[in-house]
Amino acid sequence: MTSGDALARPGAGWPAIAGARQADAAARVAFHIADGGRPWQVGSVARAHLDALARWRPALVVDAAGVTLHCPAPERVQFFAEVNHRLRADGLIVAWRDETYSVHALDSGHLLATFERAASRFWGTTTFGAHCNGYVVGADGRPSHLWIARRAFTKPTDPGLLDNLVGGGVPHGQSPAACVLREGWEEAGLTPAQMAGLQPGRRLRVARDIPEGFQLEDVSAYDLALPPGLVPHNQDGEVHSITLMPVADALAHAAAGDMTVDASLVTLDFALRHRLLGAAVSADLATRSAHLWLGAAQLDAAFPEQIGLGRSV
Repeated sequence: MTSGDALARPGAGWPAIAGARQADAAARVAFHIADGGRPWQVGSVARAHLDALARWRPALVVDAAGVTLHCPAPERVQFFAEVNHRLRADGLIVAWRDETYSVHALDSGHLLATFERAASRFWGTTTFGAHCNGYVVGADGRPSHLWIARRAFTKPTDPGLLDNLVGGGVPHGQSPAACVLREGWEEAGLTPAQMAGLQPGRRLRVARDIPEGFQLEDVSAYDLALPPGLVPHNQDGEVHSITLMPVADALAHAAAGDMTVDASLVTLDFALRHRLLGAAVSADLATRSAHLWLGAAQLDAAFPEQIGLGRSV
């Protein structure tokens, strides 16, 4: 199959759609935190790691329901800090980031703890990502080019793969939109003023097995039209290169699996919302990917006032 087939023939290409939900459910058990007199599921743990958790009994109870943490709320941060450092030393938690992520109940979404970002894959907890399609408009008023990044070859995850112009994990205490603004400078050298035109796309749910454990992530997609002549420049060393690609080329890379799973899905979302593919292909891809959609991404209520600009900008 050629890249052109993936863009022109219904049912072809876009392996990220299936990859986003590629998981062996039998290989993991539910992970709960007991709070307020009941257990709340917050994630999942690999069956292969249950023996490694036995050393923390009775705080961690393993039974038919899975793994349940019994620890008072004020003590959870310290408990997880000690456990996660031991698991890191054992090689079960990798790619340590020194970033704090939230631990939420899966059904209600309320906060039950916080811990190191890298631990989220071991515990299978929900994480949040935010990506931005940076694009240029052609003479017809439609997107003609997309800015595509190539991840640094030293990145701990997906080194060297293609990516959206801006993308990153949302730490505890930050919104997806605020994350995009922060990452916009770090990854592309974009100032808040240059990102004032940020527009929300969809939220997408990824739930898949990865080498680090299990990725359960809600990804918020955004769009940003950039003026011709503005050239993004990476600031933090996490991007190898940034290339302005014709839309058809960028979509072909996403359809062929040359991008990260998250970036492919965000690029597909862009293509569907902007009607960049043929009617039959768009209908097929919308049907194939609709189970990943969670609704619309959100801008913060104060945006763009939060970056010092009025809404008239």
